[in-house]
Amino acid sequence: MEQFFLTLPFLFASFLTLSLFFFFYLHSSKYSLPNLPPGKIGLPFIGETLHFFSTGRKGHPEKFIFDRITKYSSHVFKTNLLGEPIAVFCGAASHKFLFSNENKNVISWWPDSVYKIFPSSFQTSSKDEAKKMRFKILPQFLKPEALQRYISIMDHMAQRHFTDDWENKIEILVFSLTKKYTFLLACRLFLSIDDPYHVARLLGPFHCVASGIISMPIDLPGTKFNRAIKAANFIRTEVIKIIRQRKFDLVEGKASPTQDILSQMLLTSDENGEFMNEMDIADKIIGLLVGGHDTASATCTFIVKFLAELPHVYHKVFEEQMEITKSKCEGELLNWDDIQKMKYSWNVACEVMRLAPPIQGAFREAISDFIFNGFSIPKGWKIYWSANSTHRNPENFIQPEKFEPSRFEGEGPAPFTFVPFGGGPRMCPGREYARLEILVFIHNLVKRFKWEKVVPHEKIIIDFPMPVPEKGLPVRLCPHKAWI
Repeated sequence: MEQFFLTLPFLFASFLTLSLFFFFYLHSSKYSLPNLPPGKIGLPFIGETLHFFSTGRKGHPEKFIFDRITKYSSHVFKTNLLGEPIAVFCGAASHKFLFSNENKNVISWWPDSVYKIFPSSFQTSSKDEAKKMRFKILPQFLKPEALQRYISIMDHMAQRHFTDDWENKIEILVFSLTKKYTFLLACRLFLSIDDPYHVARLLGPFHCVASGIISMPIDLPGTKFNRAIKAANFIRTEVIKIIRQRKFDLVEGKASPTQDILSQMLLTSDENGEFMNEMDIADKIIGLLVGGHDTASATCTFIVKFLAELPHVYHKVFEEQMEITKSKCEGELLNWDDIQKMKYSWNVACEVMRLAPPIQGAFREAISDFIFNGFSIPKGWKIYWSANSTHRNPENFIQPEKFEPSRFEGEGPAPFTFVPFGGGPRMCPGREYARLEILVFIHNLVKRFKWEKVVPHEKIIIDFPMPVPEKGLPVRLCPHKAWI
């Protein structure tokens, strides 16, 4: 018996050694298939995730991409991100291949963190509902005649936002206010909620969800992932209350079947006559609210940044917007024709999205073995495409670090080089909605203020997947009457 106890430490050490060997073998075997792209896999599970995130946090997200393109002399390389074998596709040819082969060689994929925050997304039925959202419900909400109706609502809400939160202020934090502006619009147009107190109750938790949606799925107190799960649970409970009240209002005739996305989701059935359940609707609404305000708020924020740094660009935007203002009667709201006149302003917004893309890239999953650029991509591997691989590439944009809105005049950039909204069947369906809220924001901003940055050299960093100003972009406001 004594000898048995003496051998226990040896047995335990042997078991641990064999387990670690088996774990490392499984980890490395996925990366040892023939003809894979060049690259480094890093440590098990973690891989190169920390380095990937750290380059973004330091303000140079393109460094992770371009360092490896140079090192491996290849626009396709392998790595390990978020515990997955990843093939990173870079450049216009890569974008074209991925966007053209959606549902043929690749499908959309999200990291585990997304599915754990939105658990209904794991279900097959929920994936079917997602297709219904993209191809049946969203097109109704985002069709041209619907978008035209939203412009006056956006303008009215923007005026109220600037009156309440910008006017009579000496210094403001731009990023927090643009998030508030775009979230107010999303709540009003997606859910018909315009009570500022109700919106404020949801805004903070939504920021937690957006910040932790793509993160290491470590559910420990204090982590971004843990905070995102808690926030999503809170929001889901609140949205389900809204859903149940809307069901009652629809039955009572107090709500319109076409007034917003929520009504359409509740009343749209599939080919079998079945409707979405409350949990699915709640998760889809949360996803729409995150996507519908987070990306636009980042672009609005960096428009403020670049206009502060480039007075000649500000002057041309101001002139264009004042021409529109002069053509309006007092109290008249913006309309579709006004938006179409904002050509230079939109070129400025596009150049902002080139230098600070609202999404850094996106993930796909290979659904079959295929070969690209001479390399084998195995079925089941994940793929990441990078916006910065073209946006900041001198082969695609001359002097890519220079802010130059004229790049978007005429036919604009070459196909598949400017991809702030993705491309192909998975291109962001809300890109026109985003264009409207961004241009309405610009109009109401420049006709009221000039401004200057409080932190002259504030960096743009990546709180993956979003670009954010390191200090929140504090600015000093100067109403136009103060400049006369």
